[in-house]
This record gives sequence, C-alpha cells and structure tokens, in this order.
Amino acid sequence: MNSINKFIRLLAVILLITPSINAQFHTWVGSEFEEDATDAHSIYRQALKAGDWEVAFANWQKAYDFAPAADGKRDYHFIDGAKLYLHKFKNETDPAKKKEYTAMINRLYDEAVKAYETRAIKPTSCGNDAACFERKVGYVLSRKAFDMFYTLNVPYSENLKVYQMAIEKAGNDLEYTAFDPIFTMLTFQFQNSQVTKDEVLSFYESLENIAQYNIGNNERLGAYYDQAWKAARVKLAPIEPDIFDCEYFKPIYKEMYEDNPEDMDQLRNLVGLLKKRGCSENDPLLVKLETKWIAYAEKVNAERQAEFEANNPSFLAKKLYDDGDFKGAVEKYDDAISQEVDKEKKASYLFSKASIQFRKLNQYTTARATAYEAAKTKPNWGRPYMLIGDMYAYSARSCGDTWTQRLAIIAAIDKYNYAKSVDSNVAQEANERVGKYRSSLPELGEGHMRGVKEGDKEKVGCWIGETVFVRFQ
Repeated sequence: MNSINKFIRLLAVILLITPSINAQFHTWVGSEFEEDATDAHSIYRQALKAGDWEVAFANWQKAYDFAPAADGKRDYHFIDGAKLYLHKFKNETDPAKKKEYTAMINRLYDEAVKAYETRAIKPTSCGNDAACFERKVGYVLSRKAFDMFYTLNVPYSENLKVYQMAIEKAGNDLEYTAFDPIFTMLTFQFQNSQVTKDEVLSFYESLENIAQYNIGNNERLGAYYDQAWKAARVKLAPIEPDIFDCEYFKPIYKEMYEDNPEDMDQLRNLVGLLKKRGCSENDPLLVKLETKWIAYAEKVNAERQAEFEANNPSFLAKKLYDDGDFKGAVEKYDDAISQEVDKEKKASYLFSKASIQFRKLNQYTTARATAYEAAKTKPNWGRPYMLIGDMYAYSARSCGDTWTQRLAIIAAIDKYNYAKSVDSNVAQEANERVGKYRSSLPELGEGHMRGVKEGDKEKVGCWIGETVFVRFQ
C-alpha cells in the first residue's frame, strides 16, 4: 500500500510540474521526490557512461521530469538530455522524428541557458560572480552550435549566430572545438557572398585573441588550443588572399623561412608571396628575404652561365665577337671545333672562324685555309667558296699592278662560279657577285700588250697564288 501511495504521489507531482517546465526549473532539493529523483539521476548517469542508451534515456526522462535543474548546482539534465536526443537523431530515419528530436535538442540547450541566466542553476564555483554565469552560458551555446554543425545540419547563417553569442558570453573560455567549424562555415559563406570581409575579420580577431590567451595561459589545455588554432586556420586558406593583408601573412611566412632558411625554392616563393600580399618594398622581412634571394640567384646564374659557356664554346665565341674580341672569338671557335662531332655544326664553326679571320683580322691566307676545311667538312656547301671569292675580290686592289689586280678578280669570279656549281642555294648571290665584278676583268688591249690571249693560263700574284684562265671584258 505504501508503494502504491508513493507512485500516486510521484505521478501527481509529475503532472503538476510538466506544463510549467519552461517557466520554472525545479530542483529535487528538499522535495518529497528527492530520493526518486536522485536514484533516477544516478542510474541514467551510469548507464550513459556505459553506453546503455535505452536505460539512460528512460531514467534521464524521470530525473528531468522530477527536477530539470537537478540539485540546482549542475546543468546535467539539460546537457545530457541533448546528448541522448542527439543519439536518437543519429539513429533515426524518419524525417518527422528527426525534426522532433532537433526541436528537443534546441529546447534543452535553450533551457540550460535560461537556467543560468535566471540563476535556477548556481554552480558552487560561480558564487555571485556574474561573469562566471556568462561563461557558463557561453559554454552551453558553444555545445549547441557544435551539435548544429556536426549533427543537425543547421543552415550556416543560423549556426554562426549561435557561435557569435557563444564567443560573446564565453570569452577566453570558449572551447577550442569551435575554431574548426566556425572557419569552415565562414569560408563557405564568404565564397558564396553570404558574409562580408569585415564579418570574417571580426570572427577571426575574436578567435585569435581566445587562442593566444589560452596558448599562453592555459597550462592544462594550451597545447590543444595551439593545435586546434593551427588546424583551423588552414580552413581559411581559400579566402585568405581576399581577407587579410601583409601583416597577417608575415608571421606565417617568417616561420616558414626560419624552419628551413636554406630552402631556396621556398625562399623564392616567399618573396613572391610577400609581394602578392601587398607588402611594401621597404618591409624589413621582404627586404631581408629578397636580398638573400637575389644574391643566391646571381651566384647560381653566374655558375650556370660559366658551366654553359664551358660546354658551349660556340656561344661564348659569338658573345666575344659581339663584344669586339675577335681573337678571343677565334680561340673559342677552335674549342667548339675540337669538341664538335656533328659535321654540319663543325663546318658552321669553321666558316664563322674563317669569316672573322678574313673580315676582322685580315688574315687572308689563314682564313682561306679555314674556309677550305669548312668546305671539306661539309661537301657540296657553296658558302665557303663564296667567302674565298670575297677574299680575292676584297684584296684585289692591294695585289700589285692593275694587271695582277684584274687577274685576282678572275680568281674571285672562278670561286663564285664554283660555289653555285656545287650548291644551288647560293646561285643567285653568286650570279650577282659575278655581274658586279665583270667590268673589272682584264682589258683586251692590255692582254695584247702582254702577249696574252683569251684562255691562256696566268698565275695570280700576291697572296692569292691561284692559276686562272684569262678572259677579258
């Protein structure tokens, strides 16, 4: 009979308090159902720890119905209730039920906030410290926002509003688990024009202050804040260039440099990134890194240039030629000729060498020998013979008397004609040369005076030394 009366009394109490839960948060302290409430509380807490969700939920419901505020010093019935309904939500497939569970989760978190705000719950640690109650509210809001992001799939705009309130209330006590979801949502929202740059910066500055405070002052959890902060910042990478200025990136790039100061590829990239981020050309970090990079680049370029020139003497020969060092150019062409196995390239180097000896150094005999070597290296190439013809024509005026000079022109024309006979590519140029010098052939009268007829052989004097068949103008 006593047990029946006890049950009837318990039921009456439940019916009495249930409609007014939102208005008043009862505790079990001093109530006639205190023993039943504390029993249910103990059973559900142990079951929750053991993962026995059905027993936990059934007894939590009793404990919550008896006393939403428990003993008035803890928020377990609200926070644990939200946890139990989250479990139901995750395992439910019926959309209507999931919606119902979502509403209950939000209600329980909101009741926890209200309980702290009205002092229905007064943790011993808070005493009469109003700021402590604010931090407790921030803690609850942070947990609510966390579940909104990871489980309930609430729109980001609503989720961020709850996180914003959590930051305002919790301050430096905001849990480090908030960093990642906030930055993930901000990045998405900014990319979709749902938040502004200033809004992102506002969140960032608040969270940075919280992170740095805990890294420096939270002996127990400082390392977790540090790790979470670094990981969360990575989520901002896609929008960093659009949000932050040089001062934001400098510490990041400075640390990257100091971690491996001899990584020159990274050094070059960091210089480019500092400029890209809008750093002034006089910024100390940029000046330091760029100065080091320039010095390194100049050294490497000089070494590479020296190596290239050592392996490509023809390149250096051309460079020396352009600089007016013709003897040096010939020496480098000699190096190129001695190293070259490709006959066409070797013939080209010989031709260039012969041209310098003739046109720049006036070494006619040597130039002719080099030109013949080029022609031998590349058969049926008319260019060397054209060059020899030019040598003869150019030097004709310095080859003795008028008769000898005109014989030199015959020798030149013979070379032009031979050039086009072996190489049609020079035919037009050869014909032009022949036409140009035809008026400089020996005169018939002078031939008669010397007893020389058309077709007679005559040796050309001077350095030329060729034997030619005489023909007249």
